Amino acid sequence: MTYTTEQLIEILDRELRENWQGKRILLSSAERINDPVVAKALNLERVSKVFAYQDFRRQVHQYQQQYQVSGLVWRTSTFKDKSIRYPEVHNQLIPVRGDKEILIEAKESVVAFWQEVTEGMNFWLVSPPGSQSSKDRHQKIGREYMERLVQQAEWAEIDAARTEIYLGLCWGDPLEYRYQWAKPKSGCDRIIAALNEPSSIKI
Repeated sequence: MTYTTEQLIEILDRELRENWQGKRILLSSAERINDPVVAKALNLERVSKVFAYQDFRRQVHQYQQQYQVSGLVWRTSTFKDKSIRYPEVHNQLIPVRGDKEILIEAKESVVAFWQEVTEGMNFWLVSPPGSQSSKDRHQKIGREYMERLVQQAEWAEIDAARTEIYLGLCWGDPLEYRYQWAKPKSGCDRIIAALNEPSSIKI
């Protein structure tokens, strides 16, 4: 019997707990750090836990690829008493063949939900990490510019706080799109909708 996505997530969660309880150890941690000065400065017991978990997770990813176990989970976001359920790549799994198509298929419903719940709100484009102040991090944009970004994106993801809602407009490789180094080939433009100024929450 092949493990399901949910079972793999449970296995990874259990393994992570075991690691931090000291029940897993990797004796070769010091050898994996190329700089001997850095190796001396680090707590090698903690580093060994990180490496042990990474090795285990890599095996789970190989299992996913071998048996084509999806890396997608379905999330529910609620804003203004309205809810949407949509797929996203779990942060400890990898996407497999067919996962990107599922993300793309869900784009229309995610964008429709966003448009419905943001009526009358203002929009800010989130600048990439490295901007110093929150003022620099958020650039106010109009609905027309936002619509252009929506058209260019391959898939969308959404998250909500109490008074503002966040839209991710993503493209490229679902394995790499969260990383700044992947741009412009893969990436995600982040937009905040709020009635007034957006909060200082980093997204």
